[in-house]
Amino acid sequence: MNTPAAIERLRAQARRLTTPLSAARPEDGHMVWHVWGEARAGELPIVMLHGGSGSWTHWLRCMDALLAQGRQLWIPDLPGFGDSDGVPGGQDADTLVEPLRQGLRQLLADDGAPAAPLCDLVGFSFGGMTAGMLAAADGTLARRLVLAGAPGMGVGKGLAVRLKGWRHLATPEAQAVAHRYNLQALMLHDASLIDEDTLALHVLNVERDRLPRRRLSHTDVLARALQAVDGPVWAIYGEHDALYPGPMIQELAQAFARHARDFRGLALVPGAGHWVMHERPDAFVAALTAALDA
Repeated sequence: MNTPAAIERLRAQARRLTTPLSAARPEDGHMVWHVWGEARAGELPIVMLHGGSGSWTHWLRCMDALLAQGRQLWIPDLPGFGDSDGVPGGQDADTLVEPLRQGLRQLLADDGAPAAPLCDLVGFSFGGMTAGMLAAADGTLARRLVLAGAPGMGVGKGLAVRLKGWRHLATPEAQAVAHRYNLQALMLHDASLIDEDTLALHVLNVERDRLPRRRLSHTDVLARALQAVDGPVWAIYGEHDALYPGPMIQELAQAFARHARDFRGLALVPGAGHWVMHERPDAFVAALTAALDA
């Protein structure tokens, strides 16, 4: 399957950096970071964490607009996804927190400066859950936290979106049918938007997912982490997010208000499903910009 032109274009524009997964054990492998834009005096970069079975390309459709605003984007491939190595023995988001913390401090911290926020932290889905745990683990890392489509809030614990297996299927054509089904079941509300580029992007990502046994998203791990986050927290969700159907989205907003110390509100994007920034990029960028500029 061909790589979409937008991926090739943005990949060519990026700077590629690596940090060790463990400072004490360099042999454990490395995390790959992709950087776009230039640092601006008085402005913090945006660190964006992608979702499960993803890579930096989960953010593809909103990146040009953010770069046009003059923002600097730091987007890793989380350990176990994309170009990054997996944490030895790591099975879920909790094992990614320390490699991310160490990596960001290596790349962004000024050793001679007093402790101060290094970034604005944005996370999608699995990456939102990870971002919340990261912000809780290192209180001076992020100035603000923006969570898009994040699970782990203890809402709808019994709800499971059933996806189809595909690795056992014999042909790319049969696999593509399963991928289209999964995109519609979980990621996108409007099935007509599953074009060839979206399918190719998704396939390129899921083929490199090495964390198949993730389970923390079915717990309240993010809700508990937010209780330790001092900075302001915003949330952005698609109104048709498959993880929070019907009245559950209101339960979700209430859960954020209960658990986050400084919750600034939940923006609901009309017409969007779980992968909100891909399905409605303009509306997502507007909501994200409002949070970043608040």
